Parts: sequence; C-alpha cells; structure tokens
Amino acid sequence: MAKTKHGTLSNRAVGKLAVEKDTVFWDRELTGFGVRVYPTGSKVYIAQARGPEGPKRVAVGRHGVINADEARKRAAHIIARIKAGEEAVPEPMKPAGGPTVAELCARYMEEYVAVRCKPGTAALYRSVIDRHVLPALGRLPLTALSRAQVAEFHENLYETPAVANMALCVLSAMYEQAARWGMVPEGCNPCRLIMKYPERRRERFLTDSEFTRLGEALDEAEARGGASAVAAIRLLALTGCRRSEILGLRREDVALAAGEFRLPDSKTGARAMPLPPEAVELLRSLLGAHDGPWVIPGRKPGTRLANIDEAWRTIRGLADLEGVRLHDLRHSYASRALALGEALPVIGKLLGHSRLETTSRYAHLARDTAQEAAERVAASIAEDIL
Repeated sequence: MAKTKHGTLSNRAVGKLAVEKDTVFWDRELTGFGVRVYPTGSKVYIAQARGPEGPKRVAVGRHGVINADEARKRAAHIIARIKAGEEAVPEPMKPAGGPTVAELCARYMEEYVAVRCKPGTAALYRSVIDRHVLPALGRLPLTALSRAQVAEFHENLYETPAVANMALCVLSAMYEQAARWGMVPEGCNPCRLIMKYPERRRERFLTDSEFTRLGEALDEAEARGGASAVAAIRLLALTGCRRSEILGLRREDVALAAGEFRLPDSKTGARAMPLPPEAVELLRSLLGAHDGPWVIPGRKPGTRLANIDEAWRTIRGLADLEGVRLHDLRHSYASRALALGEALPVIGKLLGHSRLETTSRYAHLARDTAQEAAERVAASIAEDIL
C-alpha cells in the first residue's frame, strides 16, 4: 500500500514530487484530495471520501493534463457527490453517440490487421486488445475518449512498460485508421502527446570464448542425435537470421549456386540473404541428407522442425551460457560485424531491417569499436613519439 504524506498541493509542489515507490500525497486544505505519484514520474490526482456505502476513491485527472487548481475543483465536486450518496464522477458526462472503442477494435482487426499484417502480428494485436484495451475502454464512444483517460489507462500498466507502450501504440494506430474511415474527425487521436515509458532492451553478445563453448556444445548435441536442431542453431549464428526465417526455409528458398537465401515472406517482406561459404557447405550437407520440402526437417517425413527451444536449453546448459536466448545469436552477429568494421547500413541489410533506425540500436557498439581502434592507433604511434 502506498505511503501517505500531507502538504499543500500546487502545480509547483506536485511538479517537484519524486518517489521510489507508489506514494499518495494528501492536500492540507481539502480533506480527501491528493495526488498519487509513481516511480516513473507520472502523477494522478485523486479524490477520496466516505459515503453511505463506505469509502470511495476516484481518479480525478493526470498532472500535466489538468493543473492542481482544476484538480482541486473537480475533487471538491467528487467528494460532495460521494458524501451525498450520488455517483462519483469528475464532472457531468454528456451523452455521446457514435461507434464505440469496441466496435473500432472489431473493424480494425477484421478489415485492417487481417489483410495487412502477418499472423504473428495479428495474434499480438488481438492479445493486447482483448486483455487490455477492451476491458478498460471498450464501452466508451470513440469521440468521448479523452487524453486524460488514455493517460490513466497507460498509467495503470506502468508495472509492465513494454505492454503499456504496446497498448498505447495499438490504440493510437486504431484511431489513425478510424480517421481514414471517417469514424472520427481528423486529428481526433487521444493518444497524441502521451509519452511512452522507457524500456530496457535485453541485449546479450557472445564473446569469443563463449562462441567456442557453443561450438563444442553443438558438436556434443549433434553426436547425441539432434542434427536438425543443431543445424538450425548453426545457421542462426552464421547468418544472423530470425528463428522463423530459418525454421520456415523451404528447399526452393535456397540457391546454393548463387550463395543466398531467397526468402519470399520474411518479417520485412521478400528479401535475398547472402550466405557465407560456411553456411553454403552446411546447407549442402543438410539438403543432401534428406529429400523433404523443408530445409530443417522434422521427425516425421515431409514435416519441418517447429520448435528448438528445448534443444537450445540443453545446448545452452552444455555451453554454460545461462540466460542467453536464441535471439541473442542475432545480436551477436551484429556485434561481430561492427567489430570487424562493417557499417550500420550494411549490417541492417544483412539483418533484413527495413529502417536504419532499427539497426541504430547497435550504434553504441560502433562507438566502442571506434574507441578501441583509436586506442590501438594511438598506442602504435606512441611507441615512436613518446
């Protein structure tokens, strides 16, 4: 439960508040008026009073969307209504007609996502909508949803910042599409100007010694009979491809003579992926060992290997790489490319990024590489001049 502190709430005072865990600060002048401060820096004004049915607490508005004086006026109105046994609302709500958020969700999934998005993206959007958007906002008319309500919705998910940001993005995208369909006026997007939470990216790069241990573990796993999974993991490490791209490879997608994958439907669309000689030799051996349609075959003839998570956990344990994910092989590929002097645009093309902004997440590695190079050059010159 949040701690409580008493003081006079003004714009300046609320703006200075900072906490390490949820804390409610109560106003000295108006009993029951307070502000809830979150570790993220967000602040929500609240009103609390005891009515005939017991105590009630209501969110008044988000600091920055409304100021302290306006919040105090609304809180006084709410407190009076609670004490009188009336419905606690920040202000009288005008009836609003038109389509609801739930109706937009249904149309967006059916007419936009189902047509334009890949199955994985569609499943993600469906999960976000069903678990978060619909329960919180589904009944509201589109034109009645305010920025303050969206801010509160976003704030309620602050413990999972990635989920909160994704829900905000999905809701914003739906409103942009609603404007194109004429369901809301142009510019009527209540998600605008709401700042996303900072997210901690999980980036793990294998060192030379860790790659060596991984190679030894792959040899041991192959000797135990896990040839298909081992081949898939080796291809992931050698190419920097996504897991779905390797497991979904068909025989006709591999052009050994040209030395490339020809992926008809990767995450960013069709693309050709150049292959190093080591990957070509691995593929030649792999395709020569069976005649099925899939490059990475499953246990039954004609099927593909659908999941390598269990195999990876075993191999990771053998290599003493606790906590390393399969996707970290892709990060390690990019890291090694930067260390060898490749430019970010080239690495983006190898990884199949559609935007340079996606590849720029590795820019800090480029700076580290440049620093190391500067030290090597300076050390060489220093031998002569110092």
